[in-house]
Amino acid sequence: MKLIREIVKQAINTGYLTLEAEEKLRHMLKDKYELEDLEAFIDLQQAAMVGMVKQESRELLAASREI
Repeated sequence: MKLIREIVKQAINTGYLTLEAEEKLRHMLKDKYELEDLEAFIDLQQAAMVGMVKQESRELLAASREI
């Protein structure tokens, strides 16, 4: 099973968080996880806030509002 920090690393490296990865993160954050995973998730949130990582879910939401 992938760790939270592995999913975060991939999203930061690609600059993109897919719907699938976002859903995995939601499920993984419901269970116990290590401090390193929490820190990685915080890094991902910060990267998304400053535009370093785009979220597929937000892009789809924006596109649906344009219709």
